[in-house]
Amino acid sequence: MKIKDLLAKETLSLSFEVFPPKTESAFDSIKHATEEIAKLNPSFMSVTYGAGGGTSKYTLDIAKNIKELYGVPTLAHLTCVSSTKQTVRERIADVKAAGIENVMALRGDIPKEMENQDRSGWAYRHAIDLIRELKEDDPDLCIGGACYPEVHPESVNQKEDLRFLKEKVDAGCDFLTTQMFFDNNLLYNFLYKIREAGITVPVIPGIMPITNAKQVERAIKLSGSFMPQRFKSLVDKFGTTPDAMKQAGIAYATDQIIDLFANGIKNVHVYSMNKPDVARKIVENLSDILGK
Repeated sequence: MKIKDLLAKETLSLSFEVFPPKTESAFDSIKHATEEIAKLNPSFMSVTYGAGGGTSKYTLDIAKNIKELYGVPTLAHLTCVSSTKQTVRERIADVKAAGIENVMALRGDIPKEMENQDRSGWAYRHAIDLIRELKEDDPDLCIGGACYPEVHPESVNQKEDLRFLKEKVDAGCDFLTTQMFFDNNLLYNFLYKIREAGITVPVIPGIMPITNAKQVERAIKLSGSFMPQRFKSLVDKFGTTPDAMKQAGIAYATDQIIDLFANGIKNVHVYSMNKPDVARKIVENLSDILGK
């Protein structure tokens, strides 16, 4: 099922993100974890893609397994950084052969060894290039794109960021998923601004449950996320006690999701990090709200 059709429904829903293994030896344990999350009956599950395409085969294997065993719609990530057009066409052919109708089209992180390379000759310099080609080649493919409520780290300012986001949507995005954020007011302000900019596709907020203190530094590094004082106090108080931090982090994420639902958001994407226990607890916390 196409995610854009799922998003048109009026019911409240959660989706989850998982990632493939980096090595074959880890495949079975990761596969089991993703299956446990699939058993929670999310609206869909997204499967990430390794930097430079290193885990592309496992992305498709995990996505196909979830779809076939549990009937959960899947969203396969596809990054284009340093890829050739032929490589992308082969990957899309594999996605379609697996019966997957949804692709998250991303530029991807530039590997350190390529940071200083001349990119003028690359087939895809930005996600916009990939999205435009995918939509032109197959108008029926459901394509998702990423957006940043707090400005993309490489953008000069939010005005520039919104201009590029509008180009991305006009190129063929059917929906957008946000980078993680920890203050819902940032999202509400962002949604107002993108609607003013003429961006009307559905936007799925992305929530990451922070279950250990080390994740905080990584979250800031990845997205430049603003950490509200309320969240900082939580980490200061419970960060050195693993079980307490995990419980507090899940509670904080649950509270964010409840507030989003209460303010008219119907679909929330949870960056569950292959942690079935965390995903399960969030679903349990929202069971009556979700009608599960």
